[in-house]
Amino acid sequence: MASYKPVVVPAQPRLGEKVTQDTLYWRGYKTPVQIKEFGAINKIDFSPVSPYNYAVTASSRIHVYGRYSQEPIKTFSRFKDAAYCATYRDDGKLLVAGSEEGSIRLFDISGRAPLRQFDGHTKAVHIVGFLSDKYRIFSGGDDYSSNLWDIPSATEIVSYSEHTDYVRCGCASKLNADVFITGSYDHTVKVFDARMKKSVMTIEHGQPVESVLLFPSGGLLVSAGGRYVKVWDVLKGGQLLVSLKNHHKTVTCLCLNSSGQRLLSGSLDRHVKIYSTTSYKVVHSFNYATSILSLALSPEDETIVVGMTNGVLNVKHRKPEESKVKSQKKRQPAYRTYVKGRNYMPKQEDFYVSKPGKCVLRKYDKLLKSFQSSKALDAVLEPHIRLYTPEVTVAVMQELNRRGTLRSALAGRDEKQISLLLTFVTRRVIEPRFTRVLVTVADMITDIYQPVVGQSALVDKQFLRLQEAIGKEIDYQEELLEVLGMMDALFATLTKKRAAYLEENKSNGLTKTLEQDMNN
Repeated sequence: MASYKPVVVPAQPRLGEKVTQDTLYWRGYKTPVQIKEFGAINKIDFSPVSPYNYAVTASSRIHVYGRYSQEPIKTFSRFKDAAYCATYRDDGKLLVAGSEEGSIRLFDISGRAPLRQFDGHTKAVHIVGFLSDKYRIFSGGDDYSSNLWDIPSATEIVSYSEHTDYVRCGCASKLNADVFITGSYDHTVKVFDARMKKSVMTIEHGQPVESVLLFPSGGLLVSAGGRYVKVWDVLKGGQLLVSLKNHHKTVTCLCLNSSGQRLLSGSLDRHVKIYSTTSYKVVHSFNYATSILSLALSPEDETIVVGMTNGVLNVKHRKPEESKVKSQKKRQPAYRTYVKGRNYMPKQEDFYVSKPGKCVLRKYDKLLKSFQSSKALDAVLEPHIRLYTPEVTVAVMQELNRRGTLRSALAGRDEKQISLLLTFVTRRVIEPRFTRVLVTVADMITDIYQPVVGQSALVDKQFLRLQEAIGKEIDYQEELLEVLGMMDALFATLTKKRAAYLEENKSNGLTKTLEQDMNN
């Protein structure tokens, strides 16, 4: 008697996410650690010096966390109302923050009380930062002004009142100690030079600007507002290079990785998009539980920290790279190596004894082997098979149809089992890889259970859903055929025109050649 051959499940091509080097890299972060803050997190900033602690601004406090700590290692809480935009200086020794009452406070990392307080804004200060000379601070507030402050004397150097709405974001140039940039809800981004009495450049973003970012080279500026992320060439007078619309809600924050080759944007749509700065295409995306307000990447790209509207801080650490060099145990040579040698080739007179491999049958194969068709079909309709590997279910149905026992396997079922079968067929019949088999199954189910239609509301509902699904698919096919006919007619017209054009050129060339011969 011949041995039983298991059911062959055909490998079907299935569309999925293209796995790239970026996909593998960004998936290399561990499961996130979540830390609850006191309110919405409006700013996260990493210290530029080791051990790369990061400051989190939420509610009326600034918490400083170590890279792997889940509790704050330091807290600054000398604010009467909300604090905004705590930012480190380039040497990591000072921290500056704005506040709801309009004052700016400067802190020493080693202390708790503010070193300096700058008063001059009449409303909340949402953006503060250091210029690259380390001795001046720029700020922007809800009083529409952008100010520059001197740290040693705690005095205001200059104030610009060119914006016509709230100033909510800004950044400073790392190459030029006099240049800083602010973005406002008046839809503009302005570039200021401390040596000038007014802005040197104005860029129209088109939506209220939530975040601005300057590339390390100083030549490119990125602005985020509305659903758009726009890249501008500052050296060409603010020329728009590219406009990205990959989010479906307001983009709230931007950051670059350490090499400047990847741009990250966070949005209220709960996604962080990662772009290549060469092609400006999305190379990866992260999904979060709630809307994102702030985003930061550590200087060595080892940690991604995201702050959300519900006060949750989401921290992802990169997995350490495993050592590629593994200790290899010396494998002892087999007995035949001693006798014949590793490279021995069998001769014609040698008798080769093959050891039969053990074939382990699955549950449905065992049932098919014992000719239990109905139970085999039940086995592949279990949730873990029909939901995650529907190709196995369809392969068994095809095998039962080949044997001629599919009808008997489908017959004699109760209301619940019929509903389960119809649900599976309705869901999968529109997939091209399953259509041929499941159309046959649907025909058999209809023929077998047609006499009982009307006796069960549940079964009747499933039949109506099947009819609706097939009807929609037929409509789609008809529309596709119409489009195909239009394209055939269009291509035929283009082919005729091209043929006529070539014939005309050919005849003209021949005429010119004859005229030249006659003249000669």
